[in-house]
Amino acid sequence: MAIDRWLLEQHQSGKHPSTLRFYTWSPSAISLGYHQRQYPEYWQNLTWQGQKLDLVRRPTGGRAVLHQGDLTYAVITSGITGNRLQVYEKICEFLIQGWRSLGVELDYGTEGRGYIHNPNCFGTATSADLILPDSTKLIGSAQLRRSGTILQHGSMRLQPNAELFAQVFGAESFTTVQLPQNLSIENIIADLVTAASDCFDVQIELEPLSPSEWEEILVYQP
Repeated sequence: MAIDRWLLEQHQSGKHPSTLRFYTWSPSAISLGYHQRQYPEYWQNLTWQGQKLDLVRRPTGGRAVLHQGDLTYAVITSGITGNRLQVYEKICEFLIQGWRSLGVELDYGTEGRGYIHNPNCFGTATSADLILPDSTKLIGSAQLRRSGTILQHGSMRLQPNAELFAQVFGAESFTTVQLPQNLSIENIIADLVTAASDCFDVQIELEPLSPSEWEEILVYQP
């Protein structure tokens, strides 16, 4: 989360180009929405595979997300006009096209009345989220806008563990994700990068963070 916040501020100040980022979480973690103040106290003491689950706060809104068996994406950019949902749709187009190339059709969700009271981000699907044909939510996204600069990031549920999910949100909240077999994270990222290049009409270059940038980010952590 510190990297995403840092990239947003760097882009806002003109020091860094637009960025597309993919990452996984180790150890597994629960990320809380920026304004999410209420959550079960026991979340602070959960463990998974011998490691304590991190409990972190996102710079974006929304409900809690369990980061285990998922792939997270982040887009940091500017110059996209429109209201919040229009911006979501312009950015999410690369996700729809990329997953379509992998044989998975996605569509936008419809917000349920219980969204505000549901601590689990994947318990409901808003019009900013992407769902499978069986209405299972595959990608939950959140957004932060600052003076025309946008951070949009989200979690793609690839191999969620039912046991851990039940520990966090309750067994009744778990839904199985039906995806094509033998989809590797590497293949998913490669297709999403190609789709982003097409959708945004840009040439994407791989650029790891430098040692000096890592130093800035470590200091930047809350």
